[in-house]
Amino acid sequence: MAAGGFCKLPNGTVVVALNLPSPATDGPGSVRVLVHAANRARALTRLRNLGLRAVYLRGNAAPPSPDEITAVLHHPDGLIWRTAPDNGVVAGPDLAFELWRPIRALLRRPTAQT
Repeated sequence: MAAGGFCKLPNGTVVVALNLPSPATDGPGSVRVLVHAANRARALTRLRNLGLRAVYLRGNAAPPSPDEITAVLHHPDGLIWRTAPDNGVVAGPDLAFELWRPIRALLRRPTAQT
């Protein structure tokens, strides 16, 4: 089961954070995905519409940090990711220097080599 959580913002919207196995075959082992949406159901629907079908949020064990909330609110798509540590801990010095990336960079299909 993927670790995740959510945070309701003062304007009524939510930020959902999930640690998921990477959908890319040659990508990192797991990724931390952040979604900004009107509610939790719509956030998960956004991910499912991108092809991440088995995405569920059970509980609030790993809610987004204030820095993560700021990052997703400042991104035009409201859907970003970066690699997650192996031990499931979200915060730490290892992630301090890694930048958030748009979701299309994770789901991009590799080009065919001839």
